Amino acid sequence: MNGAWPCGAEALCRLFDGLFLEREGTQLRGGAPEPLFCPGFGAAPAVIYFRLDYQASALHEVAHWCLAGARRRQRVDYGYWYAPEGRDAAQQAAFFAAEAAPQALESLFCEALGVPFAPSVDNPGAPAPDLAPFLSALHEHRQRWQAKGLPSRAARFRDALAAFRPS
Repeated sequence: MNGAWPCGAEALCRLFDGLFLEREGTQLRGGAPEPLFCPGFGAAPAVIYFRLDYQASALHEVAHWCLAGARRRQRVDYGYWYAPEGRDAAQQAAFFAAEAAPQALESLFCEALGVPFAPSVDNPGAPAPDLAPFLSALHEHRQRWQAKGLPSRAARFRDALAAFRPS
């Protein structure tokens, strides 16, 4: 992986929308101060908001969406809790448990684009946690998907991302 992004945030939005807006009623939008998923209402589509114009944030938020079931996609932020920075050890452990699968999927999206992936602990200023169990769980999810295949929406997105890679 060379580290240069082959596409910008706007291109990721167009790619996602082309794949999922009509079929799944969901669109991807950047520019948000914080990531957020808002379910659709009536004729309005659901919206996955990602932070500012960060491509990595877009991939991470799409990973959450790809893994969320139909019931979760009816709830703001899929109905998950979020504890801001300053989490204690137990809250950080819960964060790692919830984040292993989405970050593993995000890593596969990064791989498809040929860009580096960096796991996120999302708790700046807190004492450095033991990352070994989290990284092990992340690796196990990757291996399972590589052996058995990705969920269908994730596979479609990953395959489309791979088309951005330079020849």
